[in-house]
Amino acid sequence: MFKFDDYQNYSKDGYNAVLAATAAWTKGYQAIAQEVADFSRKSMEKNSEVAGKAMAVKTFDQVVEVQQGYAREQYEAMVGEMKKLNDMYVATAKEAYKPFEASMSAFGVKVPG
Repeated sequence: MFKFDDYQNYSKDGYNAVLAATAAWTKGYQAIAQEVADFSRKSMEKNSEVAGKAMAVKTFDQVVEVQQGYAREQYEAMVGEMKKLNDMYVATAKEAYKPFEASMSAFGVKVPG
């Protein structure tokens, strides 16, 4: 039979799990936001640098060469950044799930990974 004390303890455990998960999401999103801000700052600095190089060259072919190099670098940087952000989101989700693992495993739910 389910007693009031059992219900109260179960509710308290659930509440604590929600608080821990919320803290994990908050910490993860702050790290992600900082990473995006850093990447944006570096991209803007690179934009200024490339604009200066493009203005300093003498021929149109040199401008195209500078632009192509910049486009290649930015593409590679963006792909790398997206992978890094994906890894950060996955790590944040796993961390936020941890407080619920025990109660979810009692119902037979398992998370891959």
